[in-house]
Amino acid sequence: MAAAVEAEKKVEVGEEEKEKSGELLFCGATCWDTIGRRKGNVEGNLVSPTRLRPLRGQLGHGDTIQRDRPTVVSELLKAASGRAHTVVVTEDGLSLSFGWNKHGQLGSGSVRNEIESSPVRCLVSEVKNLACGADFTVWLSSVEGASILTAGLPQYGQLGHGTDSEYNTKDSSVRLAYEAQPRPKAIASLAGETIVKVACGTNHTVAVDSNGFVYTLGHREQKDEWLPRRVDIFQRHNTLPPDAVLSAGSVNSACTAAGGQLYMWGKIKTTGDDWMYPKPLMDLRFYSAL
Repeated sequence: MAAAVEAEKKVEVGEEEKEKSGELLFCGATCWDTIGRRKGNVEGNLVSPTRLRPLRGQLGHGDTIQRDRPTVVSELLKAASGRAHTVVVTEDGLSLSFGWNKHGQLGSGSVRNEIESSPVRCLVSEVKNLACGADFTVWLSSVEGASILTAGLPQYGQLGHGTDSEYNTKDSSVRLAYEAQPRPKAIASLAGETIVKVACGTNHTVAVDSNGFVYTLGHREQKDEWLPRRVDIFQRHNTLPPDAVLSAGSVNSACTAAGGQLYMWGKIKTTGDDWMYPKPLMDLRFYSAL
């Protein structure tokens, strides 16, 4: 009898040990400024497993307390995050944001508080989707004539408003700065199009309209694009289908076109020339990207 009781205790202890959750650690590249560079300061990169520390309130709990387990913020439909900010969409089409707001990337209409540790309301409505770059945010809305809106850092033209808002910090200085764009603004040159997909890299944006045409804007190796540019290769019989996949890496972009063919462009490898125009990955021509 005693042996049976002892065996049951061992089973219960074993089950309790199985239920204990592990600790979530992160490692790898976290410093946006050095990603893709062969030389440079590695400070900020996690060379060994490390706990994530929300130093700028990007977890949205109203504090900077470290949390090792996922914690509910609110009931949400979609979410995206940048270098140190997070933006979400609720069921009723509203958008909330929290984290670093130095460049106005939270879209709250103000940069009075550089850090928002609790969710604030973004000045957009009827939001369907969103994406975040390092220090900027893009919203897709069902509002007619304003299907794509942007806010945040305009340095490389990634906001699509035809300017980088550059200025000198002092009349006698050559130190340049970029005016924050805290109020979400519709991209005027795309007012006649309905944007249905969007993806963001560190400093560039890729968008797809309802006709399957692809647009890019922001940082390029040769010249920054301050206004959306339609990518010529994705026209006529090679427009993107409704179920196409669109994505953006730090300094490159990818999408699936007709027949599920995968195309990529940008900085694909750390060595060699950049792919200035989309190229099909023929090694995957017998597969359909999901």
